Amino acid sequence: MSLDQTDQDSRSASQQPVQTANDKAVLRARDFWGALVLIAVSLFFLWRTSFIPLWGENRAGVSGGDWYNSAALVPLGIFTAMGLMAVSVLVTSIREGGASRALSSVGIGWNGFEAWRIVTITVSLVFYIGALVPRVDFIASSGLLITALIYGYHTGNPRRMGIAAASVMLAGLYALIAHFPQAEWNAPHDDDMVTLVIWAVFTVVVLVQARGSSVMKAIPVIALLVPTILVCAMAFGFRQNVPNRGGLLFSQIEYNYYVNLRPLWRDR
Repeated sequence: MSLDQTDQDSRSASQQPVQTANDKAVLRARDFWGALVLIAVSLFFLWRTSFIPLWGENRAGVSGGDWYNSAALVPLGIFTAMGLMAVSVLVTSIREGGASRALSSVGIGWNGFEAWRIVTITVSLVFYIGALVPRVDFIASSGLLITALIYGYHTGNPRRMGIAAASVMLAGLYALIAHFPQAEWNAPHDDDMVTLVIWAVFTVVVLVQARGSSVMKAIPVIALLVPTILVCAMAFGFRQNVPNRGGLLFSQIEYNYYVNLRPLWRDR
């Protein structure tokens, strides 16, 4: 091995830690901005959730419901958890110098990819929370969102991010256009069917592109089990109101629970 080759290898080895540290600093700067966006979103939706009665209402001396039956519990839990997670990311970013780098003219680290990532995540969350959750079956809408988020952001591919956001937005737009008034949020179920079809097509795309990836293969299982377990725990375990109780999938689960399953142990 020549001396020139040895010197080149030593310079490359010495530059790698510098590049790694610089990449980490840029990442912490991006975490700073991302955390601020998530905190703002969480605060906005917590404010909107505050309009939903939490402690029940008294009308003519009659209580309108207990706090654990309030429809505000689910969004309060979701956005409180999101806000706490964002605060944790923000604190980590500040401790590791991300805030100072983000606020400097040189170290903001803002680029087209980062902007696209934030925009697509924001679009997905806005249409999920504002359009799908009130109108569409919780299992179908949450399954679509979970599939979109894991598929779109697992590898950091900008094209996948666009597909993920477009799928949630398409389902949300149909739900908004077809059933905008609150009186139509529970029935009919055409918006549930549209969301299920989009979710099914999306799942097929995910499985086709899995190519040996264990994470990709697990997406359909996670997307189905997580919202199903969550909504059943809320409805049957904690006796809480769930979003769109008359949704296509959950209404069938609730019917079979009370008609076929619950009598098995209540009759004993």
